[in-house]
Amino acid sequence: MANLKTTFMGLQLDSPIIAGSCGLTADVEKMVKMEEAGVGAVILKSIFEEQINEETTHLFKEGYGVGGGYPEAEDYIKAYIRSNTIQKYVGLVQEAKRRLRIPVIASVNCFSGGEWVTFAKELEEAGADALELNVFILPVNAFQSSSDVENIYFEIVKSIKEQVKIPIMVKISHFFTNLPAFVDKLKAYGADATTLFNRFYEPDIDIESLTIGAASVFSTPAEMRPTLRWTGILAGKDKNLDISASTGVHDGAAIVKLLLAGATTVQLCSVLYERGVEVIGEMNRFIAGWMGSHGFASIADFQGRLSYSSIENPDLYERAQFIKYFSNKQD
Repeated sequence: MANLKTTFMGLQLDSPIIAGSCGLTADVEKMVKMEEAGVGAVILKSIFEEQINEETTHLFKEGYGVGGGYPEAEDYIKAYIRSNTIQKYVGLVQEAKRRLRIPVIASVNCFSGGEWVTFAKELEEAGADALELNVFILPVNAFQSSSDVENIYFEIVKSIKEQVKIPIMVKISHFFTNLPAFVDKLKAYGADATTLFNRFYEPDIDIESLTIGAASVFSTPAEMRPTLRWTGILAGKDKNLDISASTGVHDGAAIVKLLLAGATTVQLCSVLYERGVEVIGEMNRFIAGWMGSHGFASIADFQGRLSYSSIENPDLYERAQFIKYFSNKQD
């Protein structure tokens, strides 16, 4: 029988499938069902630094607790909201650890350091097995260089690694000039793994009402392609790099492809909403069946077999233009 066990950031997982951070992983009962379905680990819904800031700003705009403009009152309310939100999240970690046997990974969505460094320590003390840092700084400041932006990531990782002993994974986008160099530095600063990739809120425009709204929040299978490319490249350049592949994973075949490219684990999100947690069991059975048909007894037998450095023609990962296809196409 195929063995789906794998080791990720030193954590022992019964399956390479991880439930990615989303609204479903804010509900312990739903996570219990995910565990029963065979998920290897769960990443809790992120706590957002930006959201806490927006909540306090909203209260002040509505006139609650402004205290006639006293800055001390505003500081008190900000501190209260942050403390209350953080304690609720710590409670989620504690309850998840009480109810689940599988690893529980906390998630922090932040764009600065500061108090989030001490918050990471609280999550460790609450029992989190690891921490995913969901960091994205939108580079819209014309006076801020790319190295300035990247240094923010490095400082966040460095500061948190100095405070906690649990593994840290950094969820990033592919919008970097030299992604291999950036990921290599993340690892040098202490990151134990990298999640490829963030799927961001995307705006859309209604041309009738002339308003800006949100595009679809769910991924499509086609969105896996950038993840597949960069998983193969990064895993090939550093065979000791733990990669959690994310975005566009909708079936068992996609998981097998990402594992062949070199991913250590694969995260699910949109498909859990669209097909339910039962899809986890279907995907595990697909992986096991595929492994059996190809003579693989364990994940390690084929993981990374088609990574950048493991194939005869690594140019297949580097090719960016449709030269062969479009040069011969006449109509």
